[in-house]
Amino acid sequence: MRIVRADVLGFCFGVNRAVEMIETETREHGPLYTLGAIVHNAHVVETLAEKGAKLVHSLDEVPDGGTVAITAHGAGEEVYAEIRRRGLRLVDTTCTIVRRAQQTAAKLVDEGYFVVVYGEADHPEVKGILSWTRGKGIATLTPDVDLPPEASRIGIIAQTTKKPELFARFAQELTERYAEALGEIRAIDTTCPETGRRYQAARELAAKVDLLIVVGSRFSANTRKLAETCRGTGVPTYHIEFADEIDPGWLSGIGRVGVTAGASTPDSVIEAVVHRLSELGGEREDESTGGKRG
Repeated sequence: MRIVRADVLGFCFGVNRAVEMIETETREHGPLYTLGAIVHNAHVVETLAEKGAKLVHSLDEVPDGGTVAITAHGAGEEVYAEIRRRGLRLVDTTCTIVRRAQQTAAKLVDEGYFVVVYGEADHPEVKGILSWTRGKGIATLTPDVDLPPEASRIGIIAQTTKKPELFARFAQELTERYAEALGEIRAIDTTCPETGRRYQAARELAAKVDLLIVVGSRFSANTRKLAETCRGTGVPTYHIEFADEIDPGWLSGIGRVGVTAGASTPDSVIEAVVHRLSELGGEREDESTGGKRG
């Protein structure tokens, strides 16, 4: 059995940057508080906690004079205001792609648009983006949404981890629905370019293997979507968090097994999965042909 890694897998630029910033801060300045999980991966959160990054869910949990880190998912305008008011030290690990989406939302509102975010309303990133609309925005996954009366012009943007092709379809359908009712509709693609590359790499991997294993937290939206993409190819797919979840029975009669991973999955966890597959009789493909970090 051959083990084939996807050409793009594991930590994306934004996650890698966030983790490195937290590690540097704790090493050079001591403990800090992260306002939510830096990334949606329990292994990463636990590792950072051991280095002095304590997880909190409210600024009320951060003592006066403390250091607080905003996660890669970003935060709302009111969070920054409260940090300034209290004089807390700030480590802002917001992904640059997420920051662009926030700035786009704010700019659209300043120009008189009502913002529609194609995304999951309860996701931390989307909550943060909506905050920058100052009450003049909504999040939805369906174009069958009712807009408020004041929305005479709308700007459509996306949660950064959404598939570009799904955003394009959503924007088209929403435009068709409201073309006659609204004065102007503007769509701006704020999806992360690497998201598309990761999905494409997974589809290309699926064409080469008999079984796919997707590694990453079940709480990670991007990992769940990656697993959905893999299942959509028709290749049997298993979503696992750790190597010990692999069932040897999955590998019966398999000639090639593919491994991919979400943007918040560390290299150590991916390597543990590959090692476990090797223990179960797998042989690694030449890694010079793949396995690039996002």
